[in-house]
Amino acid sequence: MDITGLGWVGTRTDRSESQAHFYESVLGLPAVHTEPEFWVFELPDGRHVEVFGPGYPGKAHFDTGPVVGFAVRDLPGAVLELSEAGIELVGEPGPTWQQFRGPDGNVYQLVAD
Repeated sequence: MDITGLGWVGTRTDRSESQAHFYESVLGLPAVHTEPEFWVFELPDGRHVEVFGPGYPGKAHFDTGPVVGFAVRDLPGAVLELSEAGIELVGEPGPTWQQFRGPDGNVYQLVAD
């Protein structure tokens, strides 16, 4: 697996509005997308930090705290490596990502670089 860096961070929290306000007003990250219970902020390198409220659909498996996405050069190949290693894939895969549960029980993500 060829990891190129951190590619994404997301968190699901019942304090989503406060967290979104912190990212925008304190850290100075620009919001590039918002909808009810969902915010996307852009980092200077173009990668994203996302905040999900408790009612946002499809992210209930983000139950261990912030989810870190590792950027990989070959997403399908990296997902295959996870499967072959017996790692649990969680959530619905997206066109550029796949979540998985690490041996520590936390949720992580692979994201196409």
